[in-house]
This record gives sequence, structure tokens and C-alpha cells, in this order.
Amino acid sequence: MKASNKQIDLQLVKRAKSGDYQAFDLLVLKYQSRLISTAIKFVNDLQIAEDIVQEAFIKSFKSLESFREDSSFYTWIYRITVNTAKNYLVSKKRKDELLQSDMNEEAIHLNEPINHETPEEELKSQQLKELILHTLNSLGEDTKTALTLREFDGLSYEQISKIVNCPVGTVRSRIFRGREVLDHAIKEFREGNYARNREAV
Repeated sequence: MKASNKQIDLQLVKRAKSGDYQAFDLLVLKYQSRLISTAIKFVNDLQIAEDIVQEAFIKSFKSLESFREDSSFYTWIYRITVNTAKNYLVSKKRKDELLQSDMNEEAIHLNEPINHETPEEELKSQQLKELILHTLNSLGEDTKTALTLREFDGLSYEQISKIVNCPVGTVRSRIFRGREVLDHAIKEFREGNYARNREAV
């Protein structure tokens, strides 16, 4: 008897929960195009829609243990994508409002002294830069290249695909994995583990 689409997804989810990252990559490749089509209806921008879907997959990966295996994975990731798109719109609106507020009040602050970073803040800023560079260098060459072209050069997935000569879906999967590693490293840094690890060396 042929397995249903839902059953196939469930097997991939179970493998991903047990640490099989390639299984989750297959889910990314399977549904990313459909989810981008959903996200673009909210933001009307392909590149932003791609980033929203990427973020939705990262969120779903991090909360994979909470996925109820009696439901459809696509329905679950679809809801996460829609919520992420809505959050983006709310955040963008707030940023626009804050920018307008800042512009209106700019004259009030012209004569105020500039607040320079404290030595502690400068140290943390430098440590964070070191951490990001170290984490990037620890990634596989393919993942590092894709992530760098996306995050630092601002290239689209299609442009990166042509540069590295591989399918767009593979590029997205590599960037997803790279972002996941970076997010974890930065979270460790925020919690103070990076500083403690440096002291232990």
C-alpha cells in the first residue's frame, strides 16, 4: 500500500526530531515554493517573501518537538508562515512610525551630546563580531558561501544559484542550515556562554 503524503511527511518529521537534518531539508525543498507563494500575497515582494519563509522554517525547526504528529506538517508550517508574514507587517509598520517620529523630533536632539558606547559595550560588540566570523568559518564551504552572498552581499537566491552553480532549492537549504547555526551561536553569546568559554580557553 502506497504511503500518503501526510505519512511521508510524518516519517521525515520523526527523522528530523532524531537529529537527521537532511530529512528536514527535504521538507524545506518540498514546501518552500508553495509557502513563498503564500507569503508574497502578504508582502508583495519576492525577496522579503523568501526571507519570511526561511524564518518560518527556522521557527518550525526549533519548535519541532511541539509538532503534533496527528496533524499535517504542511498545515502547521503554513500557519507559522502566515503568522511570520503578519508579524513582519506589524514590525514594518512600527518601524515606519518610529522613523517618522524620529524625523519629527530630530531638531530636539541636535544639540544633545552623543552617547558613546561604554568599554564593556565595545568589548561585547567586538566579541560578537569575532563570534560571527568564527561561526561562519566553521561552516562547510558551500554553506558559508551561500550564507555570505545572501546576508552580506544581499544577493537573491536565484543570483546565488547561478554563482555557485546549483539549484535554488539547494541554496535555500544551505542558507537555512547556516542561519540555524548562527542563531544558536548568537543565542549562546546573549546568554553569556561565549564569554565563559573564552575565559576557559
